[in-house]
Amino acid sequence: MEFVYRFPVVRGIQAGTKFYIAMVPLKMLSKMFLVDDEEFILPEYRAQRKLNEARIPVISRYILDNRDSYVFSALAASIDGEFSFEENDINHDTGILEVSMDAHFLINDGQHRKSAILAALKEDPTLENETISIVFYADQGLKRSQQIFTDLNKNAVKTSNSISELYDSRDEMAVITRNVIWNIEFLNIYTDKEKDILGKFSSSLFTLNTFYTANKSIVGRNQNGDYESFLLSYWDLVVKNMKQWKDLRNREITKVDLRENFIATQSIVIQAFGRIGNYFYSNEVEMELYLEKIEKINWSRNAKQWYMRAVGKNGRIITNKKAAMLISNVIKKEIGIPLTQEEKNAEEALKKTIEE
Repeated sequence: MEFVYRFPVVRGIQAGTKFYIAMVPLKMLSKMFLVDDEEFILPEYRAQRKLNEARIPVISRYILDNRDSYVFSALAASIDGEFSFEENDINHDTGILEVSMDAHFLINDGQHRKSAILAALKEDPTLENETISIVFYADQGLKRSQQIFTDLNKNAVKTSNSISELYDSRDEMAVITRNVIWNIEFLNIYTDKEKDILGKFSSSLFTLNTFYTANKSIVGRNQNGDYESFLLSYWDLVVKNMKQWKDLRNREITKVDLRENFIATQSIVIQAFGRIGNYFYSNEVEMELYLEKIEKINWSRNAKQWYMRAVGKNGRIITNKKAAMLISNVIKKEIGIPLTQEEKNAEEALKKTIEE
């Protein structure tokens, strides 16, 4: 090999196959992974999925906006060409990986990260000497490359929205939602902070993501000022005035009974309360006088007022945005809040649907 790349690496073995891990300067990525016409090749003849161009600016912006704290996992690549490993005299699993400059590096995992890094470099060249780890495999043909891509991605578990919001310190709404939940005892006890979907016999009634989504509806685009105190006051009043929630606290009803016979803990109802909260956030009124009236609302699953709003013809809970509006309409009427024109139109449309 006359002209070579030289990478200081650590050698490892998986399934009897050697691989090499190198720390590569970001400025090298454009030289190693040349742009080609792979996106025009049929899927069965590619080593991985087609690049999703829409993801690149999102990831690139993440790098640029978090210049002092961004993190990336390793890229995985196959070496299609000649290479050799010159081991260290002391530690035989460290050394220099020499790769012919005529060889090709094929991305097995991380194509979007790689493309986003290159885009970020164009905006901020000072990134060029920062590094990313690359795991190198010997290329064993298209079939093996496809299998590596499948294995790396098939067994990856996407984190739930709830746990992302639990750990995210950059998203102000996530931080505030956590604080609100932690400071209201009932919600802290019964909110699952890891899962997005609860099982029938879960010890929790709500998910963190449910309140995160509702809080975004409450505040909308007006996220200036101290809205944390408003959200804390609002949800505290809701908790105090939801009869079935109080019954559960007083052990007058079980969680199973609450789930099966009432809609009061359904995610779509929390989203409806998000719409109610937005009214109070946007209008200077004494919300305590209104919210104390929700204690009189009939949250029974079989109540006629929830038919085709919260409960469909098949008896299942409806979970779309329209349902959140229609449920909030009932709450508004019960507590004395006027409906918007859009909400009035939704009521007319529902009436026609039921009459048909």
